[in-house]
Amino acid sequence: MAEVLVQVENLSRFYQNHRAINQLSFSLKAGEVLGFLGPNGAGKSTTMQVISGNLAPSEGEVSIAGHDILESPREAKQHLGYLPEQPPVYRDAGVDEYLRYCARLHRIARGQVNASVDRVKQQCGLEEVGRRLIGNLSKGYQQRVGIAQAIVHDPQVVILDEPTVGLDPIQIREIRTLIRNLGSQHSVILSTHILSEVQATCDRVQIIRAGELIYSASTESLNQGHESSVKLALRNNVPLEALSAVAGVDHVEALDAGHFRVFLAPDTNTDALVAAAAQQQWGLYELIPEQQSLEDLFIELTHNEEVNAG
Repeated sequence: MAEVLVQVENLSRFYQNHRAINQLSFSLKAGEVLGFLGPNGAGKSTTMQVISGNLAPSEGEVSIAGHDILESPREAKQHLGYLPEQPPVYRDAGVDEYLRYCARLHRIARGQVNASVDRVKQQCGLEEVGRRLIGNLSKGYQQRVGIAQAIVHDPQVVILDEPTVGLDPIQIREIRTLIRNLGSQHSVILSTHILSEVQATCDRVQIIRAGELIYSASTESLNQGHESSVKLALRNNVPLEALSAVAGVDHVEALDAGHFRVFLAPDTNTDALVAAAAQQQWGLYELIPEQQSLEDLFIELTHNEEVNAG
């Protein structure tokens, strides 16, 4: 089994009486790119700040490569690279100057600084801009510099918080390619509210709503279009309660006489539903699987929060 590099257990963070994140628990394995998805204000950035050690948790524990972020912060952060939503770049510094400074902050040996800077410049496509001032670069290149500072010490885990916000379509495509390449050498947590970004770059997706984790699955299962709901037609009169009680059924929506839409729980199929229909003689004569996109799933899971906030 792949090594667990990030372990988050029962994590909560309060701002006075407001609970920004609530009892979050999840893990990140070696070689995995995890998409941390949620609407604006869901608690994504707060979670990233706590995991990276920039914000203390109110409750719960975070470990990075086996080191507790509170008890052993220096050891934990040696294995961690972090790009916050606002890149921590010095606009008046040159690219090479800034990256050498970051390398020294990460305690890279003096004799290895130039080699480390050259490595991340190549990874991030910065070879041609090393002597330019960061403030004179496009926003896309400034993001590249931000990613380079996060990986200059070659960490096992890289956290990227909204890395493509404010970029144009060409810059977004370039940064996504860079993230995919990072995933071959590091474990990555990508925090975003952009659905296509997750499907283009991530192995697994988690959806957070109002500070709570409400969904987790592989993007492969989403891209394959797993059966998230089915349209069902029955000859006999069957109450909604009977359909809802079938194993693997999340909830049921009545369409018209004898027709239903049955929503399935994640990673389940229609086997139990078909078996129940046969055993209880419901007169099943139509069952049509419906494929659900990540966008459909996201809207369904976060709709209640948006309605309540409106």
